[in-house]
Amino acid sequence: MSTVRLTGFIRVPESDLDAVIRELMHHQQLTLSEPGCLRFEVTQCQTDPCRFDVFEEFSDSDSFQAHQVRTRSSYWAQVTANAERNYQVETIK
Repeated sequence: MSTVRLTGFIRVPESDLDAVIRELMHHQQLTLSEPGCLRFEVTQCQTDPCRFDVFEEFSDSDSFQAHQVRTRSSYWAQVTANAERNYQVETIK
C-alpha cells in the first residue's frame, strides 16, 4: 500500500484567528484518532500568526479520503471556511 502525505499551509483571516486557535486542539485530537492517521501536525507560524503549517500522513488513500469527508462536515470546516488553503498531496509507495 501507498501512504498519502499532505503538506502546505492555511492562512486564516485575522477576524477568524481566535476561533481557529480554540478549535485546533480538538481538530488534531479527532484526526489523530482516525483509522490510518500516521501523523498530523498543524503549527502556527511564529512570524505570521495567521498562517498554520500543515503536515498530514495517512496509511492509504482510503483513510485519507475518510479524513477529508469527516473534516468537510466538522466544526473545523466551519471556523476555517474563510481560510486560504495551499496544499500539495502526494502518494508515497
